[in-house]
Amino acid sequence: MKQLARLFAAVLVISFALMYVTYRLNASEGYSGGNTLTIYNWGDYIDPDLISEFEEKTGITVIYQTFDSNEAMMTKIEQGGTTFDISIPSDYAISKMKEDGSLIPLDHSKLPNLSNIDPRFMDLPFDKGNAYSIPYFWGTVGIVYNPELVGDHKFTSWDELWDPALHNDILLVDGAREVMGMGLNSLGYSLNDTNEDHLQEAKRKLNELTPNVKAIVGDEIKMLLANEEASVGLVWSGDAAEILSENEKLDYVVPQEGSNVWFDNMVIPKTAKNIEGAYAFMNFMLDPEIAERNAEYVGYSTPNAEALKLLPEDISGDERFYPSPELTDKLEVYDNLGKRMLAHYNELFLEFKMHRK
Repeated sequence: MKQLARLFAAVLVISFALMYVTYRLNASEGYSGGNTLTIYNWGDYIDPDLISEFEEKTGITVIYQTFDSNEAMMTKIEQGGTTFDISIPSDYAISKMKEDGSLIPLDHSKLPNLSNIDPRFMDLPFDKGNAYSIPYFWGTVGIVYNPELVGDHKFTSWDELWDPALHNDILLVDGAREVMGMGLNSLGYSLNDTNEDHLQEAKRKLNELTPNVKAIVGDEIKMLLANEEASVGLVWSGDAAEILSENEKLDYVVPQEGSNVWFDNMVIPKTAKNIEGAYAFMNFMLDPEIAERNAEYVGYSTPNAEALKLLPEDISGDERFYPSPELTDKLEVYDNLGKRMLAHYNELFLEFKMHRK
């Protein structure tokens, strides 16, 4: 009988130990709640010191994971498994996630610092009334170039990229919407075009660009351009700001045919376990001093009007990265094209990448 009791006790101890280990593993994989907050963000898109500061201020432990595309982020959230309390998708992805029921409606009363956001970045078409998302950063898509190496090119037109003089000298960011959008804009079409003839025409034109394309890359595009491994690059404006800070010889421009103006916002996925912690983090990031430090570290444009006042004049006054409404009004936000059309854009982009080989 005593042996049976000892065996039963041993089983209980092992069971509790396994339960504890499982809990810790789940926490490390993003199963959040209580004093844990799991954040899913783009790579290199927050000042890490701010995470530490938030942890110290609130006692909440942050588990931070990154993604490299809206599509990868949406897929992982849809699949479940890892539970995220906050994610930071782009405009068209927010629209899709709303449609899919993937987001929790926000209680603005829990975000008093929301009043710091410039009204022109609120109530945008992809999320009317900011019912599901809160502004984080915004920017444009354009061209970084080295004036000393590209002759007379000022890249006021997308078509200048097709000049044979730029053979094997262009880097493209690895994004279907960005590259297909460039092809469409260069032909005078909308970067949200769904006309099949126009899409095929854009792909054919992109194929003609192949001799000039040195590589299609991710975050490393910043280092490669700053180190003058290529003379020209298609990039997001925040990356451009970082590149220019590393190499002052370079410049950034948005071509006159048009381009993308984008918005990345904070959201709470419906599977979140620490909703109160998510509100606390959002409100923390909306504080003017915190938003200013984050903007200066990351290099992207802040939608926080009070934070903008705190930024150095050489940053806030740089119209390449804080363009006037007259310019941004001419640019397009990515529409939610729907799952089928988005997959088609990705397919066309993949065909273009394969054409290079």
